[in-house]
Formats: sequence, structure tokens, C-alpha cells
Amino acid sequence: MPEKVHEPIAPLVICETDPRANLSDVERAMYKEVLEHFSDPAYCIPTLENGELTEAEQFWLSRECLLRYLRATKWKSGTAAIQRLESTLKWRREYGLYDAVSASHVEPEAVTGKQVLFGYDVRGRPGLYLFPSRQNTEEPVRQIQFTVWMLERTVDLMGPGVETLALLINYGDKAKNPSLSVARTVLNILQDHYPERLGAALILNVPFLLNAFYKLINPFIDPVSREKMKFNPRVIEDKLFTPDMVMSEWWGGDSDFEYVHEKYWPALVDMCESRRKTWLEKWRALGGKVGIKEWDYKGGASAQTIDSEKVAEVPAGTEVAPAVTVA
Repeated sequence: MPEKVHEPIAPLVICETDPRANLSDVERAMYKEVLEHFSDPAYCIPTLENGELTEAEQFWLSRECLLRYLRATKWKSGTAAIQRLESTLKWRREYGLYDAVSASHVEPEAVTGKQVLFGYDVRGRPGLYLFPSRQNTEEPVRQIQFTVWMLERTVDLMGPGVETLALLINYGDKAKNPSLSVARTVLNILQDHYPERLGAALILNVPFLLNAFYKLINPFIDPVSREKMKFNPRVIEDKLFTPDMVMSEWWGGDSDFEYVHEKYWPALVDMCESRRKTWLEKWRALGGKVGIKEWDYKGGASAQTIDSEKVAEVPAGTEVAPAVTVA
């Protein structure tokens, strides 16, 4: 029998070329407009007291971040992207992402393993598993904060050249249906403040009542995101994941994962904190300002060669994340 796995998988470098390197002349002009707006030494976030950008906020405003918001506004104008970015900057500060929404605050939500980060799909996107049947609390505010905290950790585990995640939801084992208000709040946060982050939503075992629930929330889901949803996929056969990168139970992979909070939680927290610390140090060394490439501070320029067997399994140019189990 395979040895049980209790911890997340550590990411490695997964991309050989910067996938966001080239812009058209029009796109370059819009990007320059947005970059100059937030790079102004006198800039302050509108309507906020002490609205000067903190180091953490300047770090968040990477080149890729600005481009994500430009893409999210469909390159309508630099002004449109600036407005959305400022809305998110204000929300991130007021929501408490830099202080109040901490690992210790949300940990009571994590003890049953109802959300787990584990493995990478064939495009190098981290897999975020949701198990609604493991719901253990009745406090919707902290439940939503936990979801946001896990989204932030998913971003921490994205390698150079990767900007999206793979969401894997299993409604088996008598899953509990979230309220419509909670679902709408989460969807609004995702659409407003995490644009261009969902790569795929893979959903298993949707019962009749949940089908009805999805029909209720469907009008609130962005059409682009809706197209990324796949129901009852076979992730190995469909070549979405390699067997070593996906859980065996329900999903058919080779990893016999078992959630043990005392092992998993500190490993995840330590891994993410270590990565953020390393990236921040590199970002400072690169000048510590708005618009620095995630590609550069994540080490994309020194990407290692991808394993030839994995390359053969996926389309040319696709990023692949090798598996490394944390000791």
C-alpha cells in the first residue's frame, strides 16, 4: 500500500519563459499609464486615512498584478483598471488581509480539513480542494475569512509564470450546502478582488439539490468563470493532473492523502511564510517598488528544465510543477 501523505506538496520552478512578456503598443501604453499612477511618490489610496501605500501594498502591485486588472477590464482603459485596483487596495486593507485575517484567527475553520492545498495540475496551477461535508462551524464571517486566507496561500504557492489556481470541489459524503448569501459574498470577493485567478473549477458528486443551488447562483457567476467549470471530470484520464499530483480518494490519483491538522497546518503556514519572506527580500533587492515582475522575484529567469516525461504528457509550452513532498 502507498504511504499516506499528510502534508502539502512544495512547488518547484515550473516555467522556462515569461508568458506575459509581450504586449501590443496599445497595451503597453495602458500599462504605462497604470504603472505611473501608482508609482507617483505622492499617491494615496482614495478615501482612506493614511492612504500612502505600505511596503506590502507596493509588493502586491507587481507588473503581473497590474496586467491582471487590465485584462479583467478587457483593456477598456487605464482608468478602468486603476479604479478596480484602487477598490481592491481599499478592500484588502479594510478586510484585514495584512493583520486581522491571520493564520491563528482562521485556524478553527481549518481543523477538519474542509479546504486543502495539495498538488499542481499539468499547467503548474496549485490545487485547492474543498470538502463541504467537513464544515465544522456556524460563523459565516470567519468561514469567508478562511476562504480568503486560503486563496492568499494558494497565491503564495504559485510558481513563476503561474497566476491561476485549480479548484477541486467534492460534494460527496453528504456535503452541506452553503447559504445563498455566503455563496454570493464569496463570489463577489472572487470576481471583484481576485480577477484572472481561477484557472479551472472541477466539481464532483453534485446532487439534485445542489444542482438547483448552482442554478440559483449561476447569474452571479462571471461568464468567463462559468466556462471554466467542469462537472464530474476524470482528472487523470482527461490529462488535467498527473497521478502523483492528485489525491487518490474520489479523484483517482496516486497520493493517499489523509488530513491530519497537527501535521498539515504548520507545514502549510511555514511553507507560505518562507516563500513570502524570500520573495520580499528579492523584491527589495530589485528596487522594492511598484511594477516589479513576479517573474523576477520568484526566480523565473533561473527556471530549471522540465522533466522530459512530463513534457510529453502535456501540450508544448505548458508549465509543469514536479512533486516534492515536504519532509
